[in-house]
Amino acid sequence: MRYRILLAIAAAAVLWAAPAGAAEAPRSLAGFTLGQPIEDAADRVLMQTALPVRYMESLREVEIRPAEGFKSGLIAYTTCLRPETIVRIKLKYADGSRAFYDDLLKRYKARLGNPDEYRGDPFGVFVSWKWSFVDPSGDRVNLTLQHNQEDEDEKLGNAVKLSLVNRLEQDAACARQQPDSRRDLARGRAAPGAGALSWDHLIPKR
Repeated sequence: MRYRILLAIAAAAVLWAAPAGAAEAPRSLAGFTLGQPIEDAADRVLMQTALPVRYMESLREVEIRPAEGFKSGLIAYTTCLRPETIVRIKLKYADGSRAFYDDLLKRYKARLGNPDEYRGDPFGVFVSWKWSFVDPSGDRVNLTLQHNQEDEDEKLGNAVKLSLVNRLEQDAACARQQPDSRRDLARGRAAPGAGALSWDHLIPKR
């Protein structure tokens, strides 16, 4: 009896010490897998479309080739700390209807549990649910499923985004430590002192 009590206490201690939210995080979608080299998906993306990600210039995004059930998509990969590692998957579903979204959301919940946060508007024009995972290895994965009827600041229809958050952050930190000339080149603009802009260039003309 005493042995059983000690065993139960030990098991409870292990559970208490485990990181909050630690669980197997989703990493794959439509044949793309977070943490894998972009070359593993070379037959499913258009590498000639690779461009720096706006405001996150250490990343590159490539368009996907046509995929069943999806209208379009962008796969982001790193260029600094662990070069060419997939860290974000953004896909737009072929069916953009609200009915499809509602069915999709039910299936997401059945497989992954209830979402952690609502990020849409209160009127239902833009609907967005977010899941946050921390797997046993310490990787943080965010998943967002959204439906947009008419918000011009967001993609119309139904879209999903799966991100390997800590790898994104690590690559950005790596890029910030690089020489200014490399960062400026990555951003596609001239280094400081290469030429002063005139006010005429900065203000709209009639």
